[in-house]
Amino acid sequence: MMKKEFTRREALKTGAGAIAGAGLLGAGLAPLGAAAQSMDLKPEAGASLRILRPAKFVQGDETLFLANAKKYEAATGVKVRVDSESWEDLRPKSSVAANVGRGPDVIYGWFDDAHLYPEKLVELTDVAEYLGKKYGGWFPSAERFGKKDGKWICIPLGGSGSTMNYRMSWAKEAGFETFPTDLAGFLKLCQGLQKINHPAGMALGNATGDANGWTHWCLWAHGGRLTNDKDQVTIESPATEAALEYAKQLYATFIPGTLSWLDPSNNKAFLSGEIGLTNNGISVYYAAKTSQDPKMQELAKDINHGAMPIGVSGKPTELATVVPAMVFKYSKFPNAAKDFIRFMLEREQYEPWMDASIGYWGHPLAGYDNLPIWKADPKHQPYANVIKNSLWPSYDGSLGAASAGCLADFIMVNMFASVCAGQKTPKEAMAEAKKRAQRYYDV
Repeated sequence: MMKKEFTRREALKTGAGAIAGAGLLGAGLAPLGAAAQSMDLKPEAGASLRILRPAKFVQGDETLFLANAKKYEAATGVKVRVDSESWEDLRPKSSVAANVGRGPDVIYGWFDDAHLYPEKLVELTDVAEYLGKKYGGWFPSAERFGKKDGKWICIPLGGSGSTMNYRMSWAKEAGFETFPTDLAGFLKLCQGLQKINHPAGMALGNATGDANGWTHWCLWAHGGRLTNDKDQVTIESPATEAALEYAKQLYATFIPGTLSWLDPSNNKAFLSGEIGLTNNGISVYYAAKTSQDPKMQELAKDINHGAMPIGVSGKPTELATVVPAMVFKYSKFPNAAKDFIRFMLEREQYEPWMDASIGYWGHPLAGYDNLPIWKADPKHQPYANVIKNSLWPSYDGSLGAASAGCLADFIMVNMFASVCAGQKTPKEAMAEAKKRAQRYYDV
């Protein structure tokens, strides 16, 4: 039995042909050297699976995920039920399942959630090594999220990348023919958009994807770090202060209300014409492009995507919203659960899913660099390397219970929001963030 529980963004409609490629395999995609190998995990007799995943942001993602789940069911006889949970509620539900020892067999969670309760999870090293050998190897950030003490505790399905979504005509009106690649130029663009009454807007509420995405980028772009490579809390620094001062200047160009924005908020504001720029996945473009409304189709022509501007390091400082698949030890059918994760990342399922999502989820395996979706539309290209370019939330430190706790507690987002709102000075906000972070790191 397949079950759907959808809590948000029902307005994002699938376009005609979104799943037309579900049975087509990678025209023009070169075969990989190890593609002939196979893995037989032999699901348990009478196995059935409950899968929990994030609620959709683009319809094609959900449609093909469910289609692939049914395909697995048909191929193996394993009954599969897929439930979806809102982005903000997924993490607490995962933690409850881990702590009570009861719930879905597989949870596609967030970021470094697996590092909160590694002892509760089934080891997935065999699946990870099989997929890595077959599909060109894992990107470093994917491997960092997946492994603890040399063993794989989760398998990244992909990650939602954050680029700057903007209206080309309004940017041109503000004096920019091309999207700026540096911090100073980006601030000038936002100031220019505000002057022509098409302001920017980026989430500063506890938004799992969007708020974490841009605040971490801003910190790292200025050279700031939550921790150093010895896991010492180093958030109090001149670099962090510079990032907070810059963010406050950006916030002055935002539409009112962003302090309470969650992940759907900027999509709605952008599609309604209230803002001319925001950081987001490709879901804004997807919604406009696949809409049957002529006005939305015209809007899609004006939307473009720019890479997150480069700061003092001279290299990308991005944070992808990585989605790790976790198998819990309470599962009665661990082989089936592991096999399901493998199945969903095999090319026959993965490529059609990526096509239907128009690249909303970035790939974690290097062998998928040449997927046709990245060349199908120039506006997809900025999302092609989101996992390859992504850092990790506790950069430069390690991933573990402390880093996962800090992220789940929105320490970074709250620090930036308090300064932007004028509630704290940068020094006060840094001191508060340090105090909160040390509660996790000093345990």
